[in-house]
Amino acid sequence: MLRLTHRTAIITGATKGMGLAITKKLAALGCDLLLTARSKEDLQKLKTILETQYAGITVQYRACDVADAAQLDGLVSWLIGMATAPDILINNVGIFKPASVLDETENDFLSQLQVNYITPHLLSRAVGRRMRENRRGHIFNISSIASREPVSSAGTYTVTKFAVRGLTHVLREELRPYHVKVTEIIPGSTLTSSWEGTNIPADRFILPADIAEAIAACLGMSEGANVEEIVIKPKYGNS
Repeated sequence: MLRLTHRTAIITGATKGMGLAITKKLAALGCDLLLTARSKEDLQKLKTILETQYAGITVQYRACDVADAAQLDGLVSWLIGMATAPDILINNVGIFKPASVLDETENDFLSQLQVNYITPHLLSRAVGRRMRENRRGHIFNISSIASREPVSSAGTYTVTKFAVRGLTHVLREELRPYHVKVTEIIPGSTLTSSWEGTNIPADRFILPADIAEAIAACLGMSEGANVEEIVIKPKYGNS
């Protein structure tokens, strides 16, 4: 059975949706956690729950709105200052704005660029440098099927996910000589809070837990195996 005892993972967007599912899964596997999300209160509650439920793990957190460049810089500095580098980085946080490139607002454009691309870029750079020094580690970028199948009604979202795809490929080649693995997880329609109020049946979606299981499966591979990408779609196609 896979155990991640004595390994540390950082997870962005850790208190909701896919991030929460990933957090719970890694905690159950014995992983120590560095969590970030916007709400300090939600992070503290989650820390208490996890450390109570899974004896032996430690949970640290930093509240951060990654849409704010100054707060993101603070998060990066916090990670750089860690005595021990994370073994696993889960770049999960993201936002979706259903607007075309021609009709979006400036805020829609800039916020999606900041959250969906600049955030994983800066975190991967900071954590990746330490993984390179240690010659071990695994970076996961949560992308989207939009990185393969453009969605014109969500133009900048699509563009940022294409950028994440490119970032993943470059990181993989840069870090391969240092035994650091890099994986892109590519979900289709996933039943998270962004679909609240929908009348679409639940079996038309994949679940956040499916993403968590995919990451655990990658972490359970042999040392010589690197899963480069996983595409997960609803069995009936995207909603």
